[in-house]
Amino acid sequence: MRADRLVAVLLLLQARGRVTAAEVAAELEVSVATARRDLEALSSAGIPVYPQAGRGGGWSLLGGARTDLTGLTAPEARALFLLLGPAAADAPQARSALRKLTRALPEVFRAEAAAAAGSVVVDPTGWGGLDGERPPLVELLLGAVVDRRRVRLRYAGRTRAPTQRLIDPWGLVDKDGTWYLIAGTAAGQRTFRIDRVLDAEVTDLVAQRPEGFTPAGAWERVVDEVEARRGRLTATVLIETRFVPVLRSQFGRHCDPGPPGADGRSRVRVGAPTALDVARTLAGWGSVVEVLDPPEVRAELARIGTELAGRYA
Repeated sequence: MRADRLVAVLLLLQARGRVTAAEVAAELEVSVATARRDLEALSSAGIPVYPQAGRGGGWSLLGGARTDLTGLTAPEARALFLLLGPAAADAPQARSALRKLTRALPEVFRAEAAAAAGSVVVDPTGWGGLDGERPPLVELLLGAVVDRRRVRLRYAGRTRAPTQRLIDPWGLVDKDGTWYLIAGTAAGQRTFRIDRVLDAEVTDLVAQRPEGFTPAGAWERVVDEVEARRGRLTATVLIETRFVPVLRSQFGRHCDPGPPGADGRSRVRVGAPTALDVARTLAGWGSVVEVLDPPEVRAELARIGTELAGRYA
């Protein structure tokens, strides 16, 4: 059974004392047969859950066993609900989970936890940007990761025709509103942009995952590789020191400013994949930025300036 349903069933048992498979099915929006299998799976896993037949029967936690959140301290509860609160704004399942977790908290923490959940707004859209939408396949792929099931997907690369692939899904990443799937393939680990997955089918085949694998560790390596490529070409520029923070916002980690000079300007190293990428970013600065090296960036800026002058003269 899914881990999220396991927690939900345990909290439901704790809250009501005794439940029927039909009640679990109605609460979790699954079939009665699925609810019955979930309850049986809890018992098989060693959770002290037992059935009672006959009129007024159902499933109960043996001896009033509890699986609540009373072990949380006040700071831990606040941190948990600060994290969950923004996620619950647009997701019915998250709102339902938040309500159940609130009921499971010790009463002394409930008001503070509820206040924390409503104290933070997460707006992933930059100023002037378009509202980002979560790709529709995120939930399906997340289920495949949790259930360890192989996925057959059709993927459209940035420059290649769509291809069919059978992959082992290992983890999902939300990178500033862009979702990625980390997966194992016949050619090794690969990272797929989920908005380029045209369709996906979860199979009954068990997905294989390397021993010791963690999505966080895998993604850290992906980021290092991508950022190394993004900073392959570096340029040295002179810019008024007061503008260095703006330049840093454009080049991110590939911006290394030196100390301010006597003339009020700073020497800054900036990086991008190509000379053209550096020039395109700096072109909008006009004469505020002076490129000292390399010559190819200066040449690209001169070409851009000539083209603009020819168009608008």
